[in-house]
Amino acid sequence: MISQTIDFTRGVPAPESFPTEQMAECAAAVLAQGGQTEALQYGKSYGFLPLRAWLAERQGLSTEQVMLSNGSLQFIELLCQTLIQPNETIFVEQPTYDRTLTLLRRHRENVVSIPLESDGPDLDALEAAIQREVPKAFYIISDFQNPTGVTTSQAKREQIAAWAEQFGFWLIEDAPYRQLRYRGSAVPSLFDLAPARTLQLSSFSKLISPGTRVGTLMGDAAVLQQLAQFAEDTYIMPAQLNMAIVNEFCRRGYLEPQIERLKALYQPRLEAICTAVQNYLPATPYVEPDGGFFFSITLPEGVTSTMLRAQAADAGVRCSDGRGFFANPQDGERFLRLPFCALTPAEIDEGVRRLGEVVQAISPELSRV
Repeated sequence: MISQTIDFTRGVPAPESFPTEQMAECAAAVLAQGGQTEALQYGKSYGFLPLRAWLAERQGLSTEQVMLSNGSLQFIELLCQTLIQPNETIFVEQPTYDRTLTLLRRHRENVVSIPLESDGPDLDALEAAIQREVPKAFYIISDFQNPTGVTTSQAKREQIAAWAEQFGFWLIEDAPYRQLRYRGSAVPSLFDLAPARTLQLSSFSKLISPGTRVGTLMGDAAVLQQLAQFAEDTYIMPAQLNMAIVNEFCRRGYLEPQIERLKALYQPRLEAICTAVQNYLPATPYVEPDGGFFFSITLPEGVTSTMLRAQAADAGVRCSDGRGFFANPQDGERFLRLPFCALTPAEIDEGVRRLGEVVQAISPELSRV
């Protein structure tokens, strides 16, 4: 019996997933160069050139189309300081990544939510929103979305890419989970479909470790030049040593085996949460993902995330406030995100069992009101 508190609040990697021995080897190799290593000196605001070159070659791009930062979220801040002006209209999925919402609000952007369906954004709603006002950009997490777990279908991606090209708005494709597919086959990214209109964000946080703080941006060289100039005047450069270690990791051929190891570790956890929800919350609508870090459910009528969180805490389960993922918080009253990668299958089963008991305890109270 698991007695400890089970934490469903944050989408973090499992500690046992970190390739510590290989990272130590790579760090030692970088530092063995002594004072000759570029890793210990000031560098370019674009980021460590050898890693940019490795990424560019992998994607068939020029190095001017690749930029690095201290985590991919920093690029949202940089975009809000350069490409996007205050009060411009930005489309987001509903729900979407809460930290991006926070940054867009901080910069006083006009945020318009596009409802999310089980196979991606509602195209009728998106088309109607474009007809009302063409946005400056559409921020979209097309693979294993945070917070829902939804993957946008190829047909929807093709239509979204076509509209971006037709109407001239940017697609900000956030893709940190794209390589963590546990089922099925990959579909083309928006960057593949509309490279001239897409700025693709990603990160090594979910693949190697969050502590590396290495985010990536691929896209239009002119846009990246604006970002690089602003970055240089703000923080000079991202963390050069971290990028050099990640570069060594990639060039030694460690990344692909690491990704396969992550898939083997996380797929049973996805299966565990699917089974647990079916067993303990059988009448609850849910999104069943094919990869990534997140599973989500819609709580029954009359059960809000506020009610659930309070009683779940007493039962030893911590959950996020679902309202934080919605531009209009009241729309998220019954939404619950369940990150599963950092928990063992046994912890997942016990945590969902406790949540099921809490939901059952709340529902009879409501029926008597």
